[in-house]
Amino acid sequence: MTNIFEGKLVRLRAVEPGDWEAHHQWDRDTEMARTLYEIPFPQSTLSTRQWAEREAAKRENGEEHHLQIETLEGIQVGSIGTNECNLRCGTFSYGVGVIGQYQRKGYASEAIRLVLRYYFHERRYQKCTIKVYSFNEASQKLHESLGFTLEGRLRRMIYTNGEFHDALWYGITREEFEAKYSDGG
Repeated sequence: MTNIFEGKLVRLRAVEPGDWEAHHQWDRDTEMARTLYEIPFPQSTLSTRQWAEREAAKRENGEEHHLQIETLEGIQVGSIGTNECNLRCGTFSYGVGVIGQYQRKGYASEAIRLVLRYYFHERRYQKCTIKVYSFNEASQKLHESLGFTLEGRLRRMIYTNGEFHDALWYGITREEFEAKYSDGG
């Protein structure tokens, strides 16, 4: 059986109620949170459990999805969520996070390729644009290695750890993705 949400390293799946424990643990990693969005106030276990239950109970509605990244052995290593999906223009974005101990093993890269392939080949989107903070060099390198192009810089848009940082905008078109991943990506 072939599953377009499964690669050689990871599979993408919906949030399940039991995922709350992993997310609650991940929320304690403030440095990871800083690179993704901002450091939130600590959440209670009840709040995190209720979030996972709401996510798991959601029916497919629209184009934005929060997916878990797990290894083929079933180990949760992170998550990826699509956002800013614009059907009229054919553009979308995503946010991806992989837990520190699982970083630099190819999991984020493959999860991103799976999402890009799905949105480009199954949903008719034509471009993906993402924001990376200027202090997150690992994410910059990851996206450049995937074929994304740095399209712009907005100066002093992010405040964290006592300093202002730039927001970097990277983009990839369907044609650029297909040229790089003509073997199916």
